[in-house]
Amino acid sequence: MNIYKNKKVFLTGHSGFKGTWLYKILETIGSDVFGYSLAPITTPNHFDLLGSKDSFSGLFADIRDKNSLQNTLLSFNPHIIFHLAAQPLVRESYKNPYETFEINALGILNLLYIVYKIKDQLSNLKAIVVITTDKVYENKEWIWGYRENDRLGGFDPYSASKACGEIVVDSMRQSFFNIADFTILHNILIATARAGNVIGGGDFSQDRLLPDLIRGVINKKPTIIRNPYSTRPWQSVLEPLRGYLLLGKKLLQGETKFASSFNFGPDINGNLKVLEMLEIAKSMWNKINYEIQEDSINPHEANLLMLDTSKAYHLLQYKPILNTIDSIEHTITWYKKFVEDKEIITQKQIIEYLNGGGESHNLNHKNTSKNTSKNKNHTKTLNYIEILLLNNLSNKYKINQSKNAA
Repeated sequence: MNIYKNKKVFLTGHSGFKGTWLYKILETIGSDVFGYSLAPITTPNHFDLLGSKDSFSGLFADIRDKNSLQNTLLSFNPHIIFHLAAQPLVRESYKNPYETFEINALGILNLLYIVYKIKDQLSNLKAIVVITTDKVYENKEWIWGYRENDRLGGFDPYSASKACGEIVVDSMRQSFFNIADFTILHNILIATARAGNVIGGGDFSQDRLLPDLIRGVINKKPTIIRNPYSTRPWQSVLEPLRGYLLLGKKLLQGETKFASSFNFGPDINGNLKVLEMLEIAKSMWNKINYEIQEDSINPHEANLLMLDTSKAYHLLQYKPILNTIDSIEHTITWYKKFVEDKEIITQKQIIEYLNGGGESHNLNHKNTSKNTSKNKNHTKTLNYIEILLLNNLSNKYKINQSKNAA
């Protein structure tokens, strides 16, 4: 990632869960980062835990405020923009659909239109990576992973607003930042990144599985689980962020074939049911407690959702460093340190990951010849997880399937 050293990076949504992690990664690898975001809305939150404004260079402002956004971009003159600012919650989108569309679709339009208007004054700018979601696809509840050329759609306002954002990007790219005109009429390449369910320390959002579990631990109450059989592509927050950086690198290098959409997610084994995730998390921290209370009047959410990441694998050589078990372990470790020791280990986990600690850990899982003892330990872990899932969950699935059949 040497290309980011001393580069000026404009990061929208820098006060959010993924934004704070990306900011600190960029800072660690030597970038000059400036954030643009609303203030955090939860207490606690990762932004404040990392030092608040004393630890982040940026501005609290609204992506919908065109004048503020334009003036900030002109003043900073970045080399690359990562756009993460969003209303990120499905259930919140049912409560505030208008605001969700305004932020998630028109917020992207504001950014790209302003860049188009002032591109001649943004002499440094070469790349924009717009972050959307795995939920941009028209969900057919099928067992295959969605590919980047599958049809966009969205039942709930959040998913639909993000799909609209993808359409906005494609229209603006084709109309004003067309790769056929690159280096002739403009010097900016634009891509979108679609990531699966991200887990990691510092997320305190409402209606997200692990943050809800942690609140239960803190309050000493069981967490109510509403959709235990939904399947999601779980991955560490560090994984898609590395994917975004790899994609941004290609854009900065002027490689036009990367000015398109990319999925970032775990391998097939990372697609777990909520109930499987719960059992694994509880096995790692026995203070986690939950109760399943399925509610038929809950707002609609997709039951089965997986991504096909072949494009990122082949074109970006992207594949997860941390497998799903590692990702859950990293996340639980962060929260245990926070709850029990009042310690924030974000920077420690970033440095370990960037220094290959996560990669070495994952390779040790696979390589029996180089490190027998570590492989045996991992085999025990896998066997434990397999036994846990097969023995504890198979009867529950059979019972559930029987009810559905009836």
